[in-house]
Amino acid sequence: MDKARTVCRRLAGHLPHLLAAAVLVVVVAPRLSSLAPAAKKILQKGLLSELNRLGISTPAVALAAWAAAAAAWAYAVSRPRPVYLVDLSGHRAGPALEASRAKTIAHFGRCGRFSDESMAFQKRMLERSGLGERTHFPASLLSVPVDMCLRTAREESHAVIFGVVDDVLARAAVAPRDVGVLIFNSSLLSPTPSFTSLIVSRYGMRHDVVSHSLSGMGCSAGIIAIDLAKRLLQVHRDTYALVVSTENITLNAYMGNNRPMLVTNTLFRVGGAAILLSNRGADRARAKYQLIHTVRTHRGAHDQSYSCVTQEEDDGGRVGVSLSKELMVVAGEALRTNITTLGPLALPMSEQLRFLATVVLTRVFRARVRAYLPDFKLAFEHFCIHAGGRGVLDELERSLKLSAWHMEPSRMTLYRFGNTSSSSLWYELAYCEAKGRIRKGDRVWQIAFGSGFKCNSAVWKALRTVDGGEEGNPWTPELDELPVDVPKVSPIDESTYKFPDDQES
Repeated sequence: MDKARTVCRRLAGHLPHLLAAAVLVVVVAPRLSSLAPAAKKILQKGLLSELNRLGISTPAVALAAWAAAAAAWAYAVSRPRPVYLVDLSGHRAGPALEASRAKTIAHFGRCGRFSDESMAFQKRMLERSGLGERTHFPASLLSVPVDMCLRTAREESHAVIFGVVDDVLARAAVAPRDVGVLIFNSSLLSPTPSFTSLIVSRYGMRHDVVSHSLSGMGCSAGIIAIDLAKRLLQVHRDTYALVVSTENITLNAYMGNNRPMLVTNTLFRVGGAAILLSNRGADRARAKYQLIHTVRTHRGAHDQSYSCVTQEEDDGGRVGVSLSKELMVVAGEALRTNITTLGPLALPMSEQLRFLATVVLTRVFRARVRAYLPDFKLAFEHFCIHAGGRGVLDELERSLKLSAWHMEPSRMTLYRFGNTSSSSLWYELAYCEAKGRIRKGDRVWQIAFGSGFKCNSAVWKALRTVDGGEEGNPWTPELDELPVDVPKVSPIDESTYKFPDDQES
């Protein structure tokens, strides 16, 4: 035992030399065979004489070398695998599905389901919504009479899903059989077979693809899907993960007169996105972004948070999504919890110290000081905030002290595409790309809110500069027209739209 302690103390005393020797053994030794025999003999003799001078035996050096190699291997395999965003695609419906605000009101009136009070309320909401004149409704809601059934719901979803998946796989030059992880999220429509089964069948994916369908998780499900993909890519080596985010409008338009349920009619529109992720080292050179952080906050344990967004039936048995008046308060609380977790991961030390100081003053010394809200503009160059509605964007602009430039991607997404639920974040990122804003090294913060109540964040780092005006980007066809000024209230002139049969008569 004493002899062992003596050896350990000797090894510890010569640790720097041992590490240097380990490097020589691991790095240099394999190359000795390529040296001339005379040089090899001199190097070996010099190394051994130096070790003998230090009183270190050759077996001890070999042991240290292998220990260093084992430690390096253990460190390498324990580190999280990088997750890269190779490419993304956003759905852009055709001109036949465009619905101006006047057209929207006209079709609401023609369907005959709403009272005069409900029609007036929806018109007021639409005038204040921040939506423009070219958002998209599914064909099922633009037909007369409306055709809300499972068949038309599938038709809507199929058009979105196949369009974005075709596009992202083609742009990334990835074969469907190379996808090892498939995640799909749609909150309000979950058919049998599932949408993941539909995608596997359509594209002939391999039998061992790891697939997950997420439902009932609201507008923040897109980030949840990204977080799930990140975790799966830590397990499955050298593969791609395909994430598809959308929402179905056909079966979830509300045809009753309960005011809290009518709000969704004025906000939600057709949309969807596909995102291709990879953990393959070879994809880093061509990938657009690397995923840095995901932070998920769930406040479902609080009754007010849990019940602020609910799908339910009204007194007449008509199903809709009811939005509580406390929604903004609940969203604010969820956001504060989320950024408390995200802040230490992303903020510079100066901002963290300021935040910590106010916490100490208020909680330890009971001082009456205003809570310090860190300046997140020091941590991120771009902000993609879920385009849930004008009120949400106004509140986050104020609370996070963001500029109009920072809010532009979210406001233009709401204006051009409406609230597309979980896919809105990807329209916003695509807007930044289309405008040529993404430069190598830039950091992007995506913030999403969802029923339950949840607030989820994802942080990306740009691996390369993304040129604007890419073919396939949903913003490219009208890039020069945006941004536009969106007034707080924009009156609707109903005379600007007439039904085709009215025009003929």
